[in-house]
Amino acid sequence: MYSKNLKIGVLGSGIVGRVLGASFHKEGHQVMIGTRDTNKPEITKWLEENSGTKAGSFAETAKFGDIIVLATHGAATLEIIKLAGVDAFKGKTIIDAANPIDDNKPPVNGVLSFFTDYNSSLLEQIQQLLPEAHPVKAFSSVGNGLMYKPSFKDGTPTMFIAGNNTEAKETVTAILTAFGWETADMGMAEAARAIEPLCILWCLPGFTKNQWHHAFKLLKK
Repeated sequence: MYSKNLKIGVLGSGIVGRVLGASFHKEGHQVMIGTRDTNKPEITKWLEENSGTKAGSFAETAKFGDIIVLATHGAATLEIIKLAGVDAFKGKTIIDAANPIDDNKPPVNGVLSFFTDYNSSLLEQIQQLLPEAHPVKAFSSVGNGLMYKPSFKDGTPTMFIAGNNTEAKETVTAILTAFGWETADMGMAEAARAIEPLCILWCLPGFTKNQWHHAFKLLKK
């Protein structure tokens, strides 16, 4: 269930993790960010800017969180989960914001490469590794600058989600509403096979035209 003053554990201290962590902090939650190095300058600065937040190891952060956010580099996601300890995720809602981007291959005409194929997804790999947790794909189809309180003249943008657990998806939907999004539930974990490639589409105008201020909108009749 979603309520105020939850403990949010954010695994990953890159820009996505710092933005989402700060956003949860603004919403009145207790936040810990998990990182390999709690003393690196960007974490020190983030802690100063977000008074009352914490930083810790991946294991400490996973244990801390009522809800855990995966803001990890795609290729490192499963490793970080293992470092955090699989047992720490049991029964928890996991917000999977990671994308399976292949860091070894540069974009081709603006098109990113994935290390998954169209018949699999990173979310499914996470669910397989964490059978007793409730991962939900979210925040994966937009840039970090628009994750919290996005503003567009044409209305509220749509965030596509997927996951196997209904209650977890209801929790994530409530979070997205608080963050300024409408939610479109695409179904079970397999639906992430369609959601994750939206990252490729979202990045295309950025790589080819340096246009990064956009989001998707699902229109219904």
